[in-house]
Amino acid sequence: MKSLALTTFFSTVLLSSCVTSPLGRSQVAFLPDEQMSQMGIQAFGELKQKTPIETSPQINTYVNCIASAITKETGGQWEVVVFKDDSANAFALPGSKIGVHTGILKVAQTPSQLAAVIGHEIAHVLSKHGNERASQEMLVNEGLSLTKGLLGTKGSDPMVSAALGLGAKVGILLPYSRTHESEADLYGLDLMAKAGFDPRESVQLWENMSKASGNKSSPNFLSTHPSHETRIQELQNRIPSSLNLYNQAKAAGKNPSCKL
Repeated sequence: MKSLALTTFFSTVLLSSCVTSPLGRSQVAFLPDEQMSQMGIQAFGELKQKTPIETSPQINTYVNCIASAITKETGGQWEVVVFKDDSANAFALPGSKIGVHTGILKVAQTPSQLAAVIGHEIAHVLSKHGNERASQEMLVNEGLSLTKGLLGTKGSDPMVSAALGLGAKVGILLPYSRTHESEADLYGLDLMAKAGFDPRESVQLWENMSKASGNKSSPNFLSTHPSHETRIQELQNRIPSSLNLYNQAKAAGKNPSCKL
């Protein structure tokens, strides 16, 4: 009966909220898109209030040139803000928001390399990874509560609670996060190629990232991101098909002239 209750709970939720990512992967994402957009807009507004914004016309023109070339391929109006932050980072949020840290410009050293970063972040949003992640965590929390209830007094044992929590984190949440990162890498590669940026430079980007991190990365088993080596291999496998998109873009006259 206990296993039947758990099976019924998860089956009901899964059947009512299954969607498909742009790369064809089945997902569970049951939060309304409008709610996700409002959350993204609010979070972005708070970031703009708390984080210094880069005012250099040259840097802003450069970043916007690259971002706009990619967003033309996705449709919609995206807000792009360059933040004064030395960390090698960028992000995109539901609600069509893109943030780029000045620190990433030291690692993404060419327009195509920065396009790989921005394409990756946009791919997260278009793939509804934020919705999927939030939905997963809600499911895990509900599932853990239900499991503890079914275990009775044993469910309140601190050791049991800790074991259940660790099992959920390692077995469900972290692997999904690695899946999101890999999917964003590959879909982002297609997005940058369609915009006229050379997808082959994505490999150099991650080699730069590896050097910037001292060639250190967490083991895949306990990491929310694939290792640099794994990422590079997956990108190399994808590049032939992305090159077809790149060549088509070039033939169509797409040749972004973005200079810093």
